[in-house]
Amino acid sequence: MDVRRLAAVTKPIYISTPITRPLTCVTSSSTTLSPAVPQLNPSPPPPVNPIHSSSHPNNRSLLDSLSSILSKPSLDSSRSKQLIPLLSPSDFDRFFFDVSSRVNPKTTLNFFSLASRSFNFRFTLRSYCVLILLLLSNHSSAARLLLIRLIDGKLPLFSPDNRTINHIQIASALADLDTSFKGVAGLICCCISIAPSSRMWADELQKACQVFEILSRSISLDVYLCTTMINGFCKGGRIQDALNLFSTMESLGISPNVVTYNNIVHGLCKSGRLDEAFQIKQNMTKPGVEPSLITYSVLINGLIKLDKFAEANSVLKEMSDKGFIPNEFVYNTLIAGYCKMGKMDEALRIKDRMLFNGLEPNSVTFNSLMQGFCRIGQMEHAENLLREMLTRGLSISIGSFSSVIQWLCLKSRFDSALRFTKEMLLRGLRPNDGLMTMLVGGLCKEKKYFEAIELWFNLSEKGFPANIVTSNALIHGLCEAGQMQEVIRLLKEMSQRGLALDSVSYNTLILRCCKEGRVEEGFRLKEEMFKRGIQPDIYTYNLLIHGISNLGKMEDAVKVWDESKRHGLVSNVFTYAILIDGYCTVDQIEECQNLLDDLVANKVEPNIVIYNTLINAYCKNGNMMLAFQLRDDMKSRGILPNIATYSSLIHGMCKLGLPDDAIQLIVEMRGLDLLPNVICYTALVSGYCRLGQMDKAASLIKEMSSYNVQPNKITYTVMIDGYCKLGNMKEATKLLTQMIKNGIAPDVVTYNAFMNGLCKEGRVDDSFRVCDGMNSEGLALDDITYTTLVHGCYHPSAFSNQK
Repeated sequence: MDVRRLAAVTKPIYISTPITRPLTCVTSSSTTLSPAVPQLNPSPPPPVNPIHSSSHPNNRSLLDSLSSILSKPSLDSSRSKQLIPLLSPSDFDRFFFDVSSRVNPKTTLNFFSLASRSFNFRFTLRSYCVLILLLLSNHSSAARLLLIRLIDGKLPLFSPDNRTINHIQIASALADLDTSFKGVAGLICCCISIAPSSRMWADELQKACQVFEILSRSISLDVYLCTTMINGFCKGGRIQDALNLFSTMESLGISPNVVTYNNIVHGLCKSGRLDEAFQIKQNMTKPGVEPSLITYSVLINGLIKLDKFAEANSVLKEMSDKGFIPNEFVYNTLIAGYCKMGKMDEALRIKDRMLFNGLEPNSVTFNSLMQGFCRIGQMEHAENLLREMLTRGLSISIGSFSSVIQWLCLKSRFDSALRFTKEMLLRGLRPNDGLMTMLVGGLCKEKKYFEAIELWFNLSEKGFPANIVTSNALIHGLCEAGQMQEVIRLLKEMSQRGLALDSVSYNTLILRCCKEGRVEEGFRLKEEMFKRGIQPDIYTYNLLIHGISNLGKMEDAVKVWDESKRHGLVSNVFTYAILIDGYCTVDQIEECQNLLDDLVANKVEPNIVIYNTLINAYCKNGNMMLAFQLRDDMKSRGILPNIATYSSLIHGMCKLGLPDDAIQLIVEMRGLDLLPNVICYTALVSGYCRLGQMDKAASLIKEMSSYNVQPNKITYTVMIDGYCKLGNMKEATKLLTQMIKNGIAPDVVTYNAFMNGLCKEGRVDDSFRVCDGMNSEGLALDDITYTTLVHGCYHPSAFSNQK
């Protein structure tokens, strides 16, 4: 907290250490400088070559021209440009010192600017100091800025021996020029007082002390300068130095004022030394200085920061008893404290008291309440407060916006999150990069691609370009949606804005290419990565291996795998899973086993995907012994079989005509707390139907219902086909009707099985009626449909039925 900001007086200025010369003009906390132009000490000019003596006729002409130009109310640029090339830094320094009492300060400042900018003219240190003192009267802000730039080495400075000029030399030069010293002392104090808030505290405060060592030789301490220096020490965390100077004031007979005491109290509170702060507050009344509203505000703030709410309320009561009415700062301090502790009821009570006393809650109040609600997870209240703040036109912190936007994203309320993000951008606030990545990704997930793209461009237009992570989220979302034209447009914009793609960008593009079967394009992107100095990672190669494997080109897939190893990349479990799946697809199971052995040899832990892929392959080939061995092996490695594992095993057993044995797998699943799903049951139903054991199949359908597992299209189709093969068209028809009634639309496979049963009974006309129904439902007849109908027409039973 800045104590001076709360004061009803203008901010104090600070200087420190022993001073010998009286400074009678500065006795209060006002920073107003004397309206008179400071009198310059007529110190001798720098030594110059005799040929450039001012008695020379040509020099007299230059002096008159310079005086004429600088004394005008506005700068004559044309005449100035003619004069500047004729002057050396030393000439100008001497002439300027002679005419300084007659010049116009603003015109002179413009002359300095023109000479520096257009002619790279370097002025002497004394010339700059004279200008600074001239500007003090009516242009103190310009004088302060000029001094700060001079101290920071940002001005073109002439030095005969090219030595760097430091802040101590600058202070000395100013002190030599200012006879009364009141102007330069005030100016240097101003510059020092703003330094800690704009630069590194310790360094700038140390500079302030060094500068003051120079100034102390010419001036005496007073309450104004001591108070300002105390404020600087307190702001810089040097509370002991502040206390030492405070003691020095007392020993020199300088009476501290209320601002002095408030600064000390603030410094002590800031350091957590509350007991000493209260002691200072008690002592200040002895010399007749009464605590002010700021004194109480600072103490309350210090207590709240230490979570001492009871003591803070006691100070608040004492303050009210003294006739002080709490201001917004006091109320906001209390509200912020309660919000920090999550005591929102107390915070709202303080807010109500604030309203009762005629004070309108401001942006600080609302931001504290919002953060409080966010802290305890009451985000709906935080969102409502944010809307209210927008309606009132109050200033909203980045943290308040971000907390609500993040919560909305987590709740998948991306429209609201986007609306608040746009409000942030309108206020010139930069949204957090991680937050924008979350929002862009969420919008894409919700298929709101236009909004995501618009946000990306809006961020750039407002001067907050999305980083590569956010851009990658957008690229990924667009690629997943197949919006490749938008991807190309985005990539072009990224290139124009100098945002280089990284490995994630390329991997996202390669993934899309491989999904679309454009594997060659994926390889072209991989080569582009190399050209741009981006090393493809194992994920890049996994994508390419997967793309080639899906085409059944396993020899080429292995070549790509070998290339990755040549580049020093270590294959991971996903590499092996992709290759094993590829070999299983082309029915080269022996290669799968070799890969599994290689995986184990390389100390890569196989996962459940690899085991399930191999188990499924062995089950399809009828090699159930190896399938069960793998099941046992995965258990020994601590990998528990899942539903997919058992589904494959049940299929394999039923395919061998052993559905009764497969039933035991269902029992085993339940022992592992795995609930058999419709796929497991359908495999069993299919096994019994193949054996013509329809009663057992029907019993399983009832069991499914008891476990709330509903038959799907495949389950019904398998049952209908089983009944049709046994010639039980009554049950088949009943199941077809039930299937449609349950909202499951039969497909061409279901109808083919049903028509096959009809044709076997010679009911060809009924079969054709089924075909008409298929056409009306938009189902296309396939080869099996036509073959079934043809065979039905020539089936002996068909002719007997027709007769």
